[in-house]
Amino acid sequence: MFVAARNLVKAHNRVSVTRAISTRASNILSSLGISSDGELNGVYDGHWHGSGEVIVSTCPTTGEELARIRTASKTELREALERTREAYTIFRNVPAPKRGEIVRRIREALAAKREDLGALVTLEMGKILTEGVGEVQEFVDICDYAVGLSRMMNGRVVASERPEHSILEVPNPLGVVAVLSAFNFPVAVYGWNLALSMAAGNATIWKPSPTTPLCSIAVTKIVSSVLEANGVPGAVASLVTGGKDTGEALVNDPSVELVSFTGSERVGRAVGQAVMSRFGKTILELGGNNASIIMPDADLSLAVPAVGFGAIGTAGQRCTSTRRLYLHRSIAPEFLERLQKLYQSIKPGDPLEQKTLLGPLHTRAACETYSGAIEHLKKVGSEILVGGKRFSDAPFGAGNFVEPAISVPKSVDVSDSIWTTEVFAPILNVGIFDELDQAIEWNNSVPQGLSSSLWTRDIRNVGKWIGPSGSDTGIVNVNVGTSGAEIGAAFGGNKSTGWGRESGGDAWKQYVRWSACTLNFSNQAPLAQGVNFSA
Repeated sequence: MFVAARNLVKAHNRVSVTRAISTRASNILSSLGISSDGELNGVYDGHWHGSGEVIVSTCPTTGEELARIRTASKTELREALERTREAYTIFRNVPAPKRGEIVRRIREALAAKREDLGALVTLEMGKILTEGVGEVQEFVDICDYAVGLSRMMNGRVVASERPEHSILEVPNPLGVVAVLSAFNFPVAVYGWNLALSMAAGNATIWKPSPTTPLCSIAVTKIVSSVLEANGVPGAVASLVTGGKDTGEALVNDPSVELVSFTGSERVGRAVGQAVMSRFGKTILELGGNNASIIMPDADLSLAVPAVGFGAIGTAGQRCTSTRRLYLHRSIAPEFLERLQKLYQSIKPGDPLEQKTLLGPLHTRAACETYSGAIEHLKKVGSEILVGGKRFSDAPFGAGNFVEPAISVPKSVDVSDSIWTTEVFAPILNVGIFDELDQAIEWNNSVPQGLSSSLWTRDIRNVGKWIGPSGSDTGIVNVNVGTSGAEIGAAFGGNKSTGWGRESGGDAWKQYVRWSACTLNFSNQAPLAQGVNFSA
């Protein structure tokens, strides 16, 4: 099933710079111009280099080592920041529509490699192929959005109380944007930031997850080829691979105006505090812990598969994955019966195969988290309806495969960690309610506030759900699952999710600095509010 990968024997030790990888892996890497021999450079700031510590990219499906990457040393990180700042001072003066044209060409280059890059996402991250390709398409789509936006990043003219005066609200480029992305969307989240940041006239420096460096190298090769071909400094889109120290250095550097961070609530809190202490700007995309609510009048033929995808898709590793399911008592038995049948029909497989719907978790540590959460649920008396085990038999034992689980805790205690703590794994906890108000209260009673979904055909329920007494999340859906947002609207959540907004809507306004400019074209210099100061 996994071609030569399952029989791979590693013939090198930790200090060797040569490696043998499976045909499936080497073919994907070569299609993107990435060598499968020796160590790879993990720093780009106009040229490729890297002399820091080595990180290893591991395939979550087979456990094979895919590549060894030289990260940024402290000196290289400092120099990359300097080159990114220098690139910004050039790029900010390029007219916005011309910046948009560069983004359009990046879009074309990405689209030409969509299938290959999507396969790399699947190989290195573990999500199934259709999701890997879909993630690259998201980058393509946000580039389309940014191209149009480059001609529409408008300010405002504000009426002045003083004669022959006008007030303008003017957006200008912000500076250097550091993008710290997570493993679960190793391409799209960077795309959201890069496209809007470039349209706004900024330069970016990308620090990807240390477990998905190959995706970042492949993307940067594509982007840099366009920049270089069009005479744009490559450091407009710099890359620095590395670990915690690299991230901390970017977060604390005063030359970085905006830090866009995607990750856990715990780390996000530290990032927010650090950037605020130097009065920088942040975009935080943190925990999800999302809920779906199913009303008695819901169309179950739509709701069941949507909840299934929300909970099982990406092996439960989306920020918007469905973690909590609240069922009206009258339809709970039928819904759970249908949902269990769906779960039982989903089989694990090689995520690079088109028919596969369940791939692996990203790391061994994620498997341990999953197992620990299942054990805790059992310990407190939850009923595990389906799933709850790791796959250990060949060919899955070499990878990080687990069974998606449905759990019914004894009660919905909104103070219990079962409900308030997000577990980044395919575990769905179910609660039974009698009234919509009760379900909304449960939905809102967790620290996180990213995505939520109500299934109903009653317009009165819809009005309550999206209104002031309804869901308090940043994404509030009706008859749509919690997962799978489009790029046209701003993406982000409230409360401990971080209040950040990326992608569409008005998200672009975070990537510029705003100035209120009062223009006096009269022969007088009156003061506002009628103040008279005649010396």
